[in-house]
Amino acid sequence: MSDLTWTRQLESAAGMRVALFSGNYNYTRDGANNALNKLVAHLLTQGAEVRVFSPTSRNPAFEPTGELVSVPSIAIPGRSEFRVALGLPASIRQQLREFQPNIVHLSAPDFLGTAAQRFARELNVPVVASLHTRFETYFEYYGLRLLHDWAWQRQSRFYRASDFVLAPNEPSRTHLWQMGVPHARIGIWGRGVEANIFNPKRRDFAWRRELGYRDEEPVILFFGRLVREKGIESFIRTIGEMWARGYRVRPMVVGSGPAELEMKARLGDAAFLGHLEGEALGRAVASADILLNPSLTEAFGNVVLEAMSAGLAVVSADVGSAQALIDNGRSGMLCPPEPDHYADAIEHLIEHPSLRSALGKAAVAVAATYRWPLVLDEVVSAYLALLPSIAATARFIPVRTAA
Repeated sequence: MSDLTWTRQLESAAGMRVALFSGNYNYTRDGANNALNKLVAHLLTQGAEVRVFSPTSRNPAFEPTGELVSVPSIAIPGRSEFRVALGLPASIRQQLREFQPNIVHLSAPDFLGTAAQRFARELNVPVVASLHTRFETYFEYYGLRLLHDWAWQRQSRFYRASDFVLAPNEPSRTHLWQMGVPHARIGIWGRGVEANIFNPKRRDFAWRRELGYRDEEPVILFFGRLVREKGIESFIRTIGEMWARGYRVRPMVVGSGPAELEMKARLGDAAFLGHLEGEALGRAVASADILLNPSLTEAFGNVVLEAMSAGLAVVSADVGSAQALIDNGRSGMLCPPEPDHYADAIEHLIEHPSLRSALGKAAVAVAATYRWPLVLDEVVSAYLALLPSIAATARFIPVRTAA
């Protein structure tokens, strides 16, 4: 039987007028705003009109896709790289009225998102919300565990008040259901991977040697923003455990953030490569051997998918986001979230290079099924379900894809 199947891809979204609200559309780079920028590009190419409302900064991380309206905001105390809008000013409300959206898409349950949600109700415009991160899990990393329940309740009210909610995977769908969102109002919006950037062919031994790595040396990768909620403490302690066991591993760190100085102080001569993009990022990821992902806060786990696409053996915390991507023991390894368990898995992979290779090959095959155009059409289909007059004229074309 063929391993190909027929699906559908949207050809036109003419008639859609989407007002997208984001807490961070382009002033820092992360998986959430990468997905949102790709969504806007997808909508524009199919004839939709889109206007994005988000806090901005004087030094954005990248050029935004589409028309971006800056919403007044302030820096978050202690995390000045992030900004928060305190509500929906009258000037922004007027722009919304003039734009006349027929869909309001909210990407964060922040003050801007909740204010936009209320205003959309005044305008009688349907609201789609998308879940991008587990905000309630962040507080534990900053000594604010008592705020967990408040954050949970706030998110619950926000998502329950939306007409439709997009979860990145089945574990997140269950999470939303536990918050009180009915199953019928939850859909799946996964993520894609740029296989032209993240693929095993970018592995570069000459580049590794320039960094001081031997060809046969297993390189353990940390990939992501260098912030506490990404599990940097667990990563550091895992490397320490590997050293205690006699493995002189020298990790590679790709990313930047406020925890960089702490990591440099505690990881010895690790290779810190900073923020990378494009081909340089693809080369760095593919040139490592094992991704250690200790984060417990992810909703999807973009870095896991990108490392899988690059052919790495992934060792990850056994949480929902990773469970949705990894078949444990076949396309990666899931572990209880403790340094000893991570070290056990890494040690096993170091001692069994054939297993490391097999996991990487299986991971590439899994990642190849995550394609951006089809993934983005999942969002458009959610819009169409709330716009029956436009749905009646929407055009889909058949596309043959891997099953």
